[in-house]
Amino acid sequence: MATFVDHVTLHLRAGNGGDGCVSVKREKFKPLAGPDGGNGGSGGDLVLVADPQTTTLLGYHRSPHRTSDNGGPGMGDHRNGHNGEMRELMVPLGTVVKDVDGNELMDMNEPGLRLIVAPGGQGGLGNAALASLKRKAPGFALLGTHGWEGDVYLELKTVADVALVGYPSAGKSSLIAAMSAARPKIADYPFTTLQPNLGVVQAGETRYTMADVPGLIEGASEGKGLGLEFLRHVERCTALLHVLDCATLDPGRDPISDLDIILGELAAYPVPEGQKPLLERPQLIALNKIDVPEARELAEFLRPDLEARGYRVFEISTVTHEGLKQLNYALAETVEAGRAEVAAAEARKPRIVLRPVAVDDGGFVIKVEGGTFGNTYRILGTKPERWVQQTNFTNDEAVGFLADRLAKLGVENELFRVGAVAGSTVIIGPGNSGVVFDWEPTLTSTAELITAPRGTDTRLDESTRRTSNQRREEYFGRMDAKAAARAELIREREAGLWPSDGEEFSGKSASDSSDASVPAAANSQEGDSE
Repeated sequence: MATFVDHVTLHLRAGNGGDGCVSVKREKFKPLAGPDGGNGGSGGDLVLVADPQTTTLLGYHRSPHRTSDNGGPGMGDHRNGHNGEMRELMVPLGTVVKDVDGNELMDMNEPGLRLIVAPGGQGGLGNAALASLKRKAPGFALLGTHGWEGDVYLELKTVADVALVGYPSAGKSSLIAAMSAARPKIADYPFTTLQPNLGVVQAGETRYTMADVPGLIEGASEGKGLGLEFLRHVERCTALLHVLDCATLDPGRDPISDLDIILGELAAYPVPEGQKPLLERPQLIALNKIDVPEARELAEFLRPDLEARGYRVFEISTVTHEGLKQLNYALAETVEAGRAEVAAAEARKPRIVLRPVAVDDGGFVIKVEGGTFGNTYRILGTKPERWVQQTNFTNDEAVGFLADRLAKLGVENELFRVGAVAGSTVIIGPGNSGVVFDWEPTLTSTAELITAPRGTDTRLDESTRRTSNQRREEYFGRMDAKAAARAELIREREAGLWPSDGEEFSGKSASDSSDASVPAAANSQEGDSE
């Protein structure tokens, strides 16, 4: 079961903001005493805090999903909703925070550093806060915005003053156990150390930390063995102590060849920008296991050659503690020099200058995107996207308030500038989460309809006055209609549907009179036959 974790992905969701309240104060003799809806509370933030007492990311490995509380909704009688409780996430010193794209957000290398990694949502305003001289009784309130939701990557790089480097089974764990109160796992087989171990060492008035990290083999900078796990924790160390095994029984190995391989791997490992390369840091050599007679002879034989390379060499034994005192004070001296150098560099750091945003900076951009039915105009910016989230689109008054805010921000002027016209498709927000509108400009004067080039006016090209030909065609059309109507009346009169001049209208049609003469003719024919 894992007891040490140095990299983990956190899935974070900050609390949402509470909605504002729509309320009108009602009491005896004051049925409409004005709006009194309260504001919604803000959602809780998720904050990373560098804690010296935390040594591993194991807790986040077991439960990587972290959330914070939502803000409460506003209520009537000017009662605001409660704010969501902020949640602090403790991380070890030396934790590097990165986003999903690998960009570094912050290096938590000092105790007490805080980073709001997931800000909570903003609470919506109630209708009491939205009241003004022009809008004395708002019938709407703003909705709360969503809290930040996403993933961040945490990578722990051990913060220690001295790093012990060397081949597996060189005695690094035994050395840190002999010089400090740390009790790492010690055994007579390679790769006993599978996780970094920290130990605090005291040398006179100087106290420093020593890191025992997994062993190094050839090809470690390319990921062989536990190399990358090892080298990550060496980045932050002030000095390097090469622990060489003078009593090794492996064929083809000796302290000099081990040192050369280790130096090659250190040189091949790229450190982050702004840090010293590993080989440019102070380096000391400890020839270990001199309690073995053959190892002592070999250490005495190799010492002049190593000192000729410029290294400070110490012959030690972690069993008898021989040479550890001299090594301890030498490491303390190196650490003090490194701390003085860091302090001088801190004093030369440039001052941090916070510059306010320009007054004319609208805080949004408009991107013109092609589409099947013409151009689409996408609006991206913190303010427009937040305002859309705060709008209740089932309330016409709230939609109008959003239109006024966008116009005051300068969105409509910018849309005119990039070529948008009434009815164009406008999207506020990124990707598929954006809100789609059919843009209808807010008009404050007729001049806003003029979208022609400078020096021209399309209204001059438009004329509603009829020409002489149009009036002549309309006149002849009316005359033809009247003539057709008179001809229809004449046809009806000739058919007997209408009496002629001087005759009374009997109310009977010609068909009725013809039907009446039929029986008389029939009777006369019958009499003749008789």
